[in-house]
Amino acid sequence: MRAWIRVACSLAALAAWQVAGAEGQAKGVSLTDALAVIQAHRFVDLTHAFAPGIPHWKGAPDERVKTLYTVDKDGFRINEYCHIGQWGTHVDPPAHFHTGLHTVDQIEPKEMLMPLVVIDVHEQAARNPDYLLSVEDIHAWEQRHGRIPRGAFVAMRTDWAKRWPDNKALANADAAGVFHYPGWSMPVLKLLYEERGITASGHETTDTDPGLQTTKDDYSLESYILGTNHYQIELLANLDQVPEAGGLIFVTFPKVENGSGFPARVIAVVP
Repeated sequence: MRAWIRVACSLAALAAWQVAGAEGQAKGVSLTDALAVIQAHRFVDLTHAFAPGIPHWKGAPDERVKTLYTVDKDGFRINEYCHIGQWGTHVDPPAHFHTGLHTVDQIEPKEMLMPLVVIDVHEQAARNPDYLLSVEDIHAWEQRHGRIPRGAFVAMRTDWAKRWPDNKALANADAAGVFHYPGWSMPVLKLLYEERGITASGHETTDTDPGLQTTKDDYSLESYILGTNHYQIELLANLDQVPEAGGLIFVTFPKVENGSGFPARVIAVVP
């Protein structure tokens, strides 16, 4: 619980940001005070750098990069990047699976700053690569830290990110071509989104669904999340460097009009 107490000042200060434009300050906390609180904490980048050849969904083409202008010849450098929206650490908006739901540009800015909850099951995933996050894992976290706060971002830590950028290691396919990597479960997702009221979730693997399901092109768990009109982040990094509780997360990405996904920059602020 002490982790949440330490970050309480941060949460109170950041709450003031949302009303500071109208009132100048809230409860005596100015924007300057809020910034000072945040800067006193540790920042952890939860993002993989992307480039051609990185791991990606089996149906996607590789990235292509073309240099259009160079410093030596033109006095400045401009590169042209060609890649799918779901490239590297990326955001999946609801419209990725569901017509008529939120696109990238329709995600509210207030949904990009959240309390960070990390469900650590890396030891279970090491023993069983087909491990599914369970309701018991969520209850165990809540026994240690209290109820998952409404509006939180919940990340599933499996340490699968340590296999980056080895695509074969991430897919972990057997001789029959069946993928073996951990994933979420429907009971957990329903608990988090319908009962706890979280804002978003994320994971280190290429998919929400476990490898045994994606081998069969079954993406029903991802479809469920996006069908609630919430977004998710895939291919997170460095979750082993953040605590289970007490942190904040900033999720950022370009405002692509009618976007079905795009690379994201995800940053944790932790005690």
